[in-house]
Amino acid sequence: MTIIVRGGTVANADRTFRADVLCQDGKIVAVGENLDAPGGATVIDAGGQYVMPGGIDPHTHMQLPFMGTTAMDDFYAGTAAGLAGGTTSIIDFVIPDPKEPLMDAYRKWRGWAEKAASDYGFHVAVTWWSEGVKRDMGTLVQEEGVNSFKHFMAYKNAIMCDDETLVNSFKRALELGAMPTVHAENGELVFLLQKEVAAMGITGPEGHPLSRPPMVEAEAANRAIAIADVLNVPIYVVHVSCIEAAEAIARARARGQRVYGEVLAGHLVLDDSVYRHPDFATAAAHVMSPPFRPKGHQEFLWRGLQSGNLHTTATDHCTFCATQKAAGKDDFSKIPNGCGGVEERMAVIWDAGVNTGRLTPSEFVAVTSTNAARLFNIYPQKGSISVGADADLVVWDPQGSKTLSVRTQHSKNDFNVFEGRTVRGIPSHTISQGELVYVKGDLRAVRGKGRYIKRPAFGPNFAAVKQRAETLAPTAVAR
Repeated sequence: MTIIVRGGTVANADRTFRADVLCQDGKIVAVGENLDAPGGATVIDAGGQYVMPGGIDPHTHMQLPFMGTTAMDDFYAGTAAGLAGGTTSIIDFVIPDPKEPLMDAYRKWRGWAEKAASDYGFHVAVTWWSEGVKRDMGTLVQEEGVNSFKHFMAYKNAIMCDDETLVNSFKRALELGAMPTVHAENGELVFLLQKEVAAMGITGPEGHPLSRPPMVEAEAANRAIAIADVLNVPIYVVHVSCIEAAEAIARARARGQRVYGEVLAGHLVLDDSVYRHPDFATAAAHVMSPPFRPKGHQEFLWRGLQSGNLHTTATDHCTFCATQKAAGKDDFSKIPNGCGGVEERMAVIWDAGVNTGRLTPSEFVAVTSTNAARLFNIYPQKGSISVGADADLVVWDPQGSKTLSVRTQHSKNDFNVFEGRTVRGIPSHTISQGELVYVKGDLRAVRGKGRYIKRPAFGPNFAAVKQRAETLAPTAVAR
């Protein structure tokens, strides 16, 4: 299929410029003004709109078995919803059960993902340690194109890593040229605080943020950063939600350590008042970890994106319906953790970021696409409007508007955490693998069309990461 996108303003992470974009056979083959297109090409008029790299959500959980149930959105429903919102690639998580071999879990997730509508990759969680885990890490990096490993510092008695596992896994990642990532919450403290909060008679969703205060996240972030510093391995901290954790990252970066931070769209615009909603189902629908924080944390997270101390935006998309959330009706610690957002992420960040002057269009592209591609070593195949890149594009209408709602979302879930929020700036067209998959409200996702994208290991001593880090700070450009 041949598509030419005419008359738009191309927005890459480094600059914006007027150009046509010609796509053939799944690749971008030309970028320039007044391009010729072969007869029969599909023409998209992008006048008055931006043409940007398709979004990359580096943190999703499709079809995740968790807390006694399974997430509502499988790999088709979740990736289709992403395409409707301009996200053309995800990086999901393989999470082995305790003592389950990594390769067994990886093969299971690869099977589930065969139905994906968009391109995808995997981080693989290290939930325990043995010589077999060490061998499997090598196989995953060297043969399967996995270059990042996840470590849960929370969820005691389930998937939580102890420090011995962290040290062994971080050291092995360094040997292989892979990036350790961490969910930073002190699981021992959470376990203790859950019991103390319940002992005070607080059993509803309002107890969730009380059991996971900011310092619980900050302690774990500081500990993981310290371990990475001693071992001289880069580290990526997922879903940074609070001032204290963001400050830990900023301090480490100021002294030259290679630490990267991710923030969720929800943490940028929602606050902890949601847990005090009188309706249990509404309050429980917002239960995720780390929890939404008091409003004062939001501006600091935005400043982190502006300064380059936080690098990517994600969703932690993991949807559980009201019936599933009701498992914690009498005990907030049993409410399945997870919220949606893969479809809404880009519009929410544009509206709250670009429309307010917090981000330029190029900075928006950096934090929604390019930085993730660079950090996980798939740039410029992804995250760039350039010749030779994958033809994953979103044509973005900065004046288009939409009210986000469960009634119009493509997720299978029965709740939308952004319910009723009107955003200005939405995709008019999404192109994936050089084909139109979303056109002005018409979703054309194809089950199984998505490809598994291998991500090469980084060079010796992470030279590739270091080089990319020097380009990650957002570049200020005139709007």
